[in-house]
Amino acid sequence: MNKYGLLSLLMVIINLILFFILRGPEASVYIGIILFSTLSITGIVLATLSKKWYSITMGVILNGGVLIFTFFLLLSLGISES
Repeated sequence: MNKYGLLSLLMVIINLILFFILRGPEASVYIGIILFSTLSITGIVLATLSKKWYSITMGVILNGGVLIFTFFLLLSLGISES
């Protein structure tokens, strides 16, 4: 695994750490959505730059899961406001 593959997995780990840090009643959901989506898109780009099939597979699946979670968070936020 090269440095881009490791950085892609590091983006997933950073997303998990940020998820546990940003919990609570006073947590800003908008900042969480921006951070999660930015880090997961960066992780997907880094995974594709790695040019190793196992790094691409793991990076895209794990960062894609975070991106889907972020989409559902944005969707639930939109539903709750209407």
